[in-house]
Parts: sequence; C-alpha cells; structure tokens
Amino acid sequence: MTRPPLTYVVPLRWDDGADLTEMTGYLRGVAEYADVVVVDGSDRGAFLRHARAWSSFVRHVPPDPPRPFRNGKVEGVHTGVELARTEAVVIADDDVRYDRAGLERVVDLLGGADLVRPQNYFAPLPWHARWDTARTLLNRGFGRDYPGTFGVRRSTFRAMGGYDGDVLFENLELIRTVRAHGGTEAAPLDLYVRRTPPTAGRFWSQRLRQAYDDTAQPARMALFLAVGPLAVAAAVRRRPLPLLAGAAAAVALAETGRRRAGGAAVFPLSASLLAPVWVAERAVCAWPAFAAKAGGVGVAYAGSRLRTAAHSMRTLRRRTSPHPTNGTGPTTRPPDGTGPPGHSPDGVGPTEHSRDGVGPAGRGEPDALMGSVAEGLDRRRPASA
Repeated sequence: MTRPPLTYVVPLRWDDGADLTEMTGYLRGVAEYADVVVVDGSDRGAFLRHARAWSSFVRHVPPDPPRPFRNGKVEGVHTGVELARTEAVVIADDDVRYDRAGLERVVDLLGGADLVRPQNYFAPLPWHARWDTARTLLNRGFGRDYPGTFGVRRSTFRAMGGYDGDVLFENLELIRTVRAHGGTEAAPLDLYVRRTPPTAGRFWSQRLRQAYDDTAQPARMALFLAVGPLAVAAAVRRRPLPLLAGAAAAVALAETGRRRAGGAAVFPLSASLLAPVWVAERAVCAWPAFAAKAGGVGVAYAGSRLRTAAHSMRTLRRRTSPHPTNGTGPTTRPPDGTGPPGHSPDGVGPTEHSRDGVGPAGRGEPDALMGSVAEGLDRRRPASA
C-alpha cells in the first residue's frame, strides 16, 4: 500500500477513565497510510495508558512548545507540526474521523494552498448535535464554517512562527495568521469530514465559550446582541409577524447552507428547522459573553481564563515582519527548493486560485471589515508573538 506524503497530528488531553477502543481503531487505520503524531497533554496516568495502547503504531509524545500556551490545543499543534516529517500536515481534533479519500484530497489541495479548511459534519446525530449543526448551516449560508481540522503546509507554519496560543478561538487565529502572512487558503464546501458529537453535558458547557468566540467577529456579535432586544420589543408590542419573519429567515438561510455543494447528503433537514432555536440561544449567550469581554475577565478554559478570542487582521498584519528573501508569501520557497503551484517561483507572493475553493486567504470573512473594533478591545493586554 502506497502511503501519501502526510503527517497526521492529533492534539489531545483526556482523563484516565476514557474508553480507548474506538480511538485506537481509528488511529490504527490512519497509521496505515500516514505518519501519525499524537501530542498528549493528559496527566501522567492517562498518558502512560495511552502510550501502552498506541505507541506501537503512532508517535506518542507530550507537548513541547517553544513556550507554554494557555490554550493547550495550540501547544499540541506546535509540537506536532515541528515533529512532522512531511510538507503536508493534517491537524485534527480528537473527535475528527477522516476516511482515506478525504485525507488524500487534503494532500492534493495543499499542492496549491498553504491552508486547507474542510467541512465537518456530525455523525451520529443526537438532539444536541442537530441543534449545533444549525450553526454550521448558517455559517455555510453566509460563506464557510470553522472546522475542527485543517491541512497546512509545514514550511508555511514554520515560516510564520506558528500562531498565538493564548487565544480561545484558535481555529480563526490560525486562519487569520496565514492570511496575514500572505498565504492562500482552500476551503471547498464539499470536502466533508465526519466528527463524532460531544456528550450533552459538554454541549451545554460550551454555550458561553462559543458565544465568546464571536467577540473576534464584531459584526456578528453586534447582530446577536441586537436580536434579543428586538425580539423582546416585538413580543411586548404583541407583534408576532417580525418574530415569525426572523425565524423563517433563519430557516431559509440554514437551508441554503444545507443545500450548497451537496450538503443535504450529510446534513439533516431538521438542523435547518432548528436554526431559530440556535439563533435564540446565541442571542441570549451573547450578552454575558460581551460583558465578560468588556469587563476584561474573559472566559474559563482548561484551568485558566482567556480574554482574547482571536486577534484582528490589523493586529496580525502589524506583527508580521517582512521576509527579505521570500517576498510577502510565507512559502514561496520551501526548504526542498520546490514551491506550491499557488506561489510564483521568483518569490513575489501568492497567486490567485478559484478551483476547489482555493483563493487568497485574506478573503471570505466579512467581519474582518470591523477588525479594528476587536483590536481596540484587545489593547488592554500585551501582544504575544
């Protein structure tokens, strides 16, 4: 069996009582055609148990970042990418479940892009996964969703020095950091990758944290802050039509997202019908999230508190120093002397693409227009490189 030139990185932190059966089978399957690196931030007892189960077919290591990050997942990502032996790297949360075709497509897309953003879907689908799928569909209705997995070129990641690990919305931080360095992004809507759903308890525990993520996208946060007062005003005045119209608009937008790029094959109609419920939930949670941001207290995460969801593009571009030998693109010349098709060989920066959702990574996020608002809120804390 021919193995694709791929390293598969899984950052995780599990307690000692976790059932390893399903994960062990999945990792063993991926290891048949990729070099798997599990970066394990679990406590010592769980770490040793995982080592006994996995070390014979994966590289099982503790996090070893250049400096400790408050977001432990980013510690694992930095360690795993540094240990990668290939240019193509897939970073995947521990609940992501690729098939071989999906991984091979990511590798192909990395031939012309610095970052690949797949589309996750939940399977199986308990009630809370259907509820959360409404968020995915609304994101697809507007543009792109934020998955729990990415493909990245190792040379790009190292050239830009990785990304900030003291943020909550680390996926958005990675996307924006690649953009700030002039990289290209492939985000095909039809690259579907399965994700196992969380428990209902974990779902509830993430409501405020996920609402806090919107503080990195001010236009989106402003929208949800407005929904609650408008709905209350309509109810007080006994005007049901605005409420019904808003609910219908949410369902229509979610259904648009569900039908894009053959999404109806993996997303149920019930998730579109739950869109008004999800919008109502986010409208309620937006206010305490905004208060936590404005008060500078942030939200609890893995034993610490994170105040920054993600940095604005303006902040990240200001941090980005010029590359005197490589022009503006981070991967115009990888160490092996070759370059992705999306970069010019003379080092003048990335070129544009349209096939398979490949394009300049700086596009596709309307809220970036209001990034200066988020930057102003973040000035209370020193910048971390």
